Amino acid sequence: MELHNLTPASGATKKRKRIARGQGSGHGGTATRGHKGAKSRSGYKRKRNFEGGQMPLQMRLPKRGFKNFNRVAYSAINLKDLENISEKYDLKTIDITALLSNGLINKTDKVKILGNGELKTKLNVTAHAFSASAKEAIEKLGGSANVL
Repeated sequence: MELHNLTPASGATKKRKRIARGQGSGHGGTATRGHKGAKSRSGYKRKRNFEGGQMPLQMRLPKRGFKNFNRVAYSAINLKDLENISEKYDLKTIDITALLSNGLINKTDKVKILGNGELKTKLNVTAHAFSASAKEAIEKLGGSANVL
């Protein structure tokens, strides 16, 4: 065996399929794309969720509800939380800056005070919204509930 006799093993290499290079290539005419239909055309790309012309699943299913883009989402803080905050940080006035500095809300949050729990100290509270029971409980002890 010498260098000029070396060849790859039989079946190890294949000739490249030259598509659409005339009838003599064996792959002329339809260029291995079959006859007619969308897949035989140039620039064909199957659409996402295409089911062969059948009505696609996401169009067959019923659509329900909507998202209200005018909805205002509040961060809820209960009266018991206000009581804990006033005791822990020794505060008589609780507003957005106090809640923000103590890490209880985020910068963009709107705050609503809710009436769950019991309030024992007189507090001046400033928030974006109050529930009726929370406002009543704060004012009952002589505090003030100011809406921003």
